[in-house]
Amino acid sequence: MGHRPARNPGGDRQALELGVNFIDTANVYAHGTSEEFIGQSLKNLGVNREDVVLASKVYFNEGHLSRRAIEREITATLGRLGTDHLDLYIIHRFDYDTPVEETMEALDALVRGGRVRAIGASAMYAYQLHTMQVVADGHGWTRFASMQNHYNLLYREDEREMIPVCRRYGMSLTPYSPLASGHLARPDWDADSVRATTDVTMRSKYDREREADLPIVARVAELAARRGVPMADIALAWHWAKGVAAPSSAARGRPRRRRGARPRRAAHRRRGGAPRGALPAARARGAARPSGRGSPRRDRSGAAETFVRAGRHAIHHPSRWRRSPSWCP
Repeated sequence: MGHRPARNPGGDRQALELGVNFIDTANVYAHGTSEEFIGQSLKNLGVNREDVVLASKVYFNEGHLSRRAIEREITATLGRLGTDHLDLYIIHRFDYDTPVEETMEALDALVRGGRVRAIGASAMYAYQLHTMQVVADGHGWTRFASMQNHYNLLYREDEREMIPVCRRYGMSLTPYSPLASGHLARPDWDADSVRATTDVTMRSKYDREREADLPIVARVAELAARRGVPMADIALAWHWAKGVAAPSSAARGRPRRRRGARPRRAAHRRRGGAPRGALPAARARGAARPSGRGSPRRDRSGAAETFVRAGRHAIHHPSRWRRSPSWCP
């Protein structure tokens, strides 16, 4: 659950009671107050530290991913969260100005020192992730255990290169925007909410491919109606079927109790259960079919539980291939 600051202790309590235990934030969300709210909320609710997985991020700060910046920012993050360690520390971007060796050594020192249990990466190019993992291996440093990338039924570019690299290294996927900024949670593309009318970032991510994406949204709505569940359940079930460990969705208001949806069945109907229109187009254009469907494999070594599932679906929207991976919550 990606967490934005909100004074809603009742919602936090209900989320925990419903089984939410992965809380993701960053040092820059609301200028650090997101971490403060989370730390105070967990304290007020009397939550045992071992009952939640806390993740935060570093990059959008002075010095980016330099050794000095990482040391400064982890100290501040732990103080705001009121804890002595993070379960997962994520680099928010690739740092073009700091040597990879300096960044990976600094992150490894946090793991060896016990302040961080595992490290993760976020929006970057696949070759950059591969380079950083190779450097870590070459020096005996800690590898990245997770990738928080942009991935959903409307945006699947990372199935080409990023996700295969993640599979190669046994990394967990914790993608952001699993509901495509709400487009996979309602049958209509446009909405009259404040966010829909003011969020320029959301429009830049999705509006250009609106006509191509509408059939996918319609198919999600059709499956949801047939099974009597919210559209969001179908979209998240698709993530589950693709081997996603924990989709990151910003918490807004009180969580709604689920109505007994069965994600495995919902996701595996009809060639993986993906909506019509999400898959065949790219195959017709000659996209390669990944071999084998495989089954989930859980690797419990290290701090992060890794789910691996070989994909078999092609990717759509070739017009997005050249976009820079710069969108991230």
